[in-house]
Amino acid sequence: MHYFFQQVLNGLHSGALYALLAFGYVLTNGILHRTNLAYGALFAFCGQTMILTAAFGYQALWLTLFAAVALGIVAAFLYAGLISHVLSRSIFEPLADRTPNAIVVTTLGILLLLSEASRIAADTHDLWLPPMLAQPIIFANGANFNATLTLIQLLDCGIVVATIVLASWAFARSTFGRRWRALSDDPKAAAMCGVDVRAVFRHAVLAGGLCAALAGVLAGLYYGNISFGSGLVYGLKILFVTAVGGYLSPSRAALGAAAFGMAESLWAGYFPVEWRDAWMYLLLVAMLVLIGAGRDQSKIV
Repeated sequence: MHYFFQQVLNGLHSGALYALLAFGYVLTNGILHRTNLAYGALFAFCGQTMILTAAFGYQALWLTLFAAVALGIVAAFLYAGLISHVLSRSIFEPLADRTPNAIVVTTLGILLLLSEASRIAADTHDLWLPPMLAQPIIFANGANFNATLTLIQLLDCGIVVATIVLASWAFARSTFGRRWRALSDDPKAAAMCGVDVRAVFRHAVLAGGLCAALAGVLAGLYYGNISFGSGLVYGLKILFVTAVGGYLSPSRAALGAAAFGMAESLWAGYFPVEWRDAWMYLLLVAMLVLIGAGRDQSKIV
């Protein structure tokens, strides 16, 4: 039981990262209704930007570790805002009325661009942050095994929960939330009622980009490094998870993504890790097929 409890605790952290990414992804795609492959790349790019900037501040500017990491976090959020600004105005808006493949191909190109930019900036080297706040906190004592989480894991989970709870509360009660739901349901009708479609969409893309940046920063602080190809892996998982749950509610998508992260952790604890991603993708595809068939039947009825 202690081992099982440890896997559950591990799933809390990975599930929190997935939940934050899913929340931000639905903010954009709830209006766009197009596959956005660049979202995972933005997550990885911001995490790598934080690490590269922190390394530069520590080695070249002679900053303390805390100041260097703080500088990296600021740089990650600034890049997220800039990239979200470019994506919303130069990519999504011009291509929103085109075929879905246009945005898929374009965002795939952006994914490759951000991944290569990170690789070139790091000179194809993996830079690592030193372990931070790695003190274990014991949740359950056993004869030969203790179920623990580190302080950085607890901090990451607390930040994610607070962010999603506050954002969901504001989303449910704010004017922006009502306008977002109107656009998600029927953009043309919302525009006829006086809703500024472009402004709401741009704010949604920016909020989603900041969620990706926060997830990238938290992942970088915990793991110490984010590989160049991790953006595609995380992006595909979030794409499938949100497609299964739908794009009507960011908070519901976050809950589904947290459950997916928990399932991943339990698989890694009891089954071969090298088969984890294959079986998890298979599970998502099966759920997408079954739920998609149910949605089609409901539309026919």
